[in-house]
Amino acid sequence: MTLTYLATISVKPEHMEDACQAVSSIVPATRGEAGCVAFEPRRAADGSNTITIFEEWADRSAFDFHHAQDYTKGVFAKYENWLESKPALVEMKSLES
Repeated sequence: MTLTYLATISVKPEHMEDACQAVSSIVPATRGEAGCVAFEPRRAADGSNTITIFEEWADRSAFDFHHAQDYTKGVFAKYENWLESKPALVEMKSLES
């Protein structure tokens, strides 16, 4: 059974473009990880300073592997001054099972 999360990231307005660029920069490497099923970042269409990422991983070790990568750690380091609040991470379950 896969592990699925919805991450909601509230960014300070003056850092929104930088945050979007930082997340976008890790998409190819993240999607190339063996345990990545889906990694789909989106910015809010209403113009608010929110990034949402739908993430699906083969298992917990794949999720942990992703967070151990230097490119992921680099984005988190940049977030330290860019975010309005701590990212919200919600584990999702399928409606079909």
